[in-house]
Amino acid sequence: MTDRTADAVLNRLRAVPWASDWDFAFGHVKSRRVLFREYLRRAAVWARAYPAAEAGWPFSDVTGHVDPAFRLSPEAEAELAEFLRRLPDAEVRNTCSGAVRLAALRAQDPAAFAGLPDLYEPLVLFYERGGEFLRDNRGALDLTGVSFRLGALADYLGNPPVTQLGDTVLDALDADGRTAYYTAEDGQGPLMRRRTPRDGQRDELFGHDLRWAPTDLIPAGETELKEAGLAELDELKAARLIGEIVAAVSG
Repeated sequence: MTDRTADAVLNRLRAVPWASDWDFAFGHVKSRRVLFREYLRRAAVWARAYPAAEAGWPFSDVTGHVDPAFRLSPEAEAELAEFLRRLPDAEVRNTCSGAVRLAALRAQDPAAFAGLPDLYEPLVLFYERGGEFLRDNRGALDLTGVSFRLGALADYLGNPPVTQLGDTVLDALDADGRTAYYTAEDGQGPLMRRRTPRDGQRDELFGHDLRWAPTDLIPAGETELKEAGLAELDELKAARLIGEIVAAVSG
């Protein structure tokens, strides 16, 4: 079971478009940013659970902190090492190693993971939707199309968790143009977005058919939004609300 679990994660990583073209990655830039932020939140939670992991936060293989004695089988370890040699960046290698090894440990000892989120899944999905991240010459991270500064570990502990990470949720985040999300101030209303592609402004509603459709529920003037009972949402809160709608329709 342990090696089969490791193989499944390793095969996903082998299939990642590491040399993805810019258009493919940029087309997923919004979902990739949400996935990256959710990974950083989970990495912060894990670092607090295993304080020795804080020194390597956020791009480390935490398996050794969970169980220093854990080892893959020699065959699985050799396959993982061969794959990692293809990746030029140490931080990406560390997280890919962690994704494979921690998945295998979880299959062997599920009790060690009680109360902790699946650490590497958001980052594996991030890789699958456009390849690696890079560091630029100013110390920021390049997520392909957006520059991202890490900040401190504690900054991420207060982020709202995004637990629904299926394609329907992630695809609903990706769209052309700058995007702002809105809902009723009490948080109970529908989810709306205003986006501005090159050919003009779009106001859209996320419906129970799990699609965005045109709406006139957002007032035309930005200053009128609060008076209309609407509140702007952070992209993480919007992703979480999309996930709740998807879960309600699918469940």
